[in-house]
Amino acid sequence: MKKYRRIVLFIVISLMFLLLVSCNSDEKVVKNSVKIGYLPITHSLPLYVEKEVERGDIELIKFGSWPELMDALNSGKIDGASVLIELAMKAKSQGIDLKAVALGHSDGNAVIVNEKIKSVKDLKGKNFAIPNKLSTHYILLYEMLKEENMKLEDINIIELPPSEMAVALLEKRIDGYCVAEPFGAKAVVNGNGKVLKQSSEIIPNSICCALVFRGDFIKNRNEKAKEIVKKYSAATEDLSNKGEREIRAKEFLNVQDKVLTESLGWISFEKLRIEESDYNKISDYLKEMKLLDKPPTYDEFVDNSLLE
Repeated sequence: MKKYRRIVLFIVISLMFLLLVSCNSDEKVVKNSVKIGYLPITHSLPLYVEKEVERGDIELIKFGSWPELMDALNSGKIDGASVLIELAMKAKSQGIDLKAVALGHSDGNAVIVNEKIKSVKDLKGKNFAIPNKLSTHYILLYEMLKEENMKLEDINIIELPPSEMAVALLEKRIDGYCVAEPFGAKAVVNGNGKVLKQSSEIIPNSICCALVFRGDFIKNRNEKAKEIVKKYSAATEDLSNKGEREIRAKEFLNVQDKVLTESLGWISFEKLRIEESDYNKISDYLKEMKLLDKPPTYDEFVDNSLLE
């Protein structure tokens, strides 16, 4: 009997030891992993593809709103993020050490309206939603109205989370919106919305979401930062394949196949470098619209060295 007790005790101790080793190993992986924040939008797709390749080296942290994500990035709870570039520019201007190292995508910011809206002028007095005033979507709205000799004050602007916009249009709480994908395509495919203009028709080469790192992460883990950007770039090459792009997007986003096909047809993942002329264009809009008095200069905020 004592012999069996010893055997059982040995097995229990062995299992506890293996469990302890496993826990310590997991803690090491989490401790050494790079934490990057994102919102579940098509513009964050390169991060998801890279995460699948890394198998644990990158820890993606999902957020429900841009303010939540920026709080985590500014406080150092995460090392980087795929984020609206204007929000990161504001943080940089307030003294947070951030660097934009690559774009997330090109194009793909459509102005969606209900069927009754035939032209930009028809938006006068109507409700129009954007995700945040510090966004390229707000800038696109401003420029689109400006081209028609209209002002932002001519419409009722509402800030809504991206996921709520298609539903708000369906329920007639808003008459139009501009937001990251796939939420524009969702209204089009469901038949309650249409594209009034694509971003390329309003501001060619307008930049929107960018991969942003904290300065201390780049400084203290420079080789890891370079490795991440290199694999991020490789991920966008995978996304250039239409079939591969849809398969990966389906894993990442819980939307209909038709919505994904429509949405991905609007977006390009081929351009990653943040060009100075494109950045300065956004910076000038922020000053013109009185959204940011002194945006960080291109040299202060953009770091292309990791991409190159």
